[in-house]
Amino acid sequence: MVNYAAEGGHNPVFPIWQEMVIGLIAFAVLCFVLMKFVFPRMEQTFQARVEAIEGGIKRAEAAQAEANQLLEQYKAQLAEARTEAAGIRDQARADAESIRADVLAKAREESDRVIAAGREQLTAERQSIVRELRGEVGGLAVELASRIVGEALADEARRRGTVERFISELEHAAPQSSGAR
Repeated sequence: MVNYAAEGGHNPVFPIWQEMVIGLIAFAVLCFVLMKFVFPRMEQTFQARVEAIEGGIKRAEAAQAEANQLLEQYKAQLAEARTEAAGIRDQARADAESIRADVLAKAREESDRVIAAGREQLTAERQSIVRELRGEVGGLAVELASRIVGEALADEARRRGTVERFISELEHAAPQSSGAR
């Protein structure tokens, strides 16, 4: 081994005390500067970051609450729209049923009117045919009576009376024969 003390040198295992003092003073100055200026700034930066994160979380929670509220409003509006749609659908069905009933009523009225008009026309035609038949039957009756009696029934009043009597006898005979069936 080498003896550094004898040679007047420095032992590398033991530091020089003057360097130690200067190193300690520099370390103390560095610690003072760090504690006085850097650490407070870092603490402010960390605090600002914490506040920003907490503010972001609070804003996110507020946004989430607002989104939930909007979702509930949307669901309520959707339920209201569905209820309104069901009401409109029910109203449309009721309107359709009402229109159907009106159309059926109008069709029945039209049918009744057509039937009544047909009956009136039938009655008028029947009366017209009865008048024509009376005239023809009257003429045939007078001619037949003239042939049977052998005398001419030229007198109009007599002829008309004979025709009316013959027709009234036919009318009285018609209900009896239809009742006998």
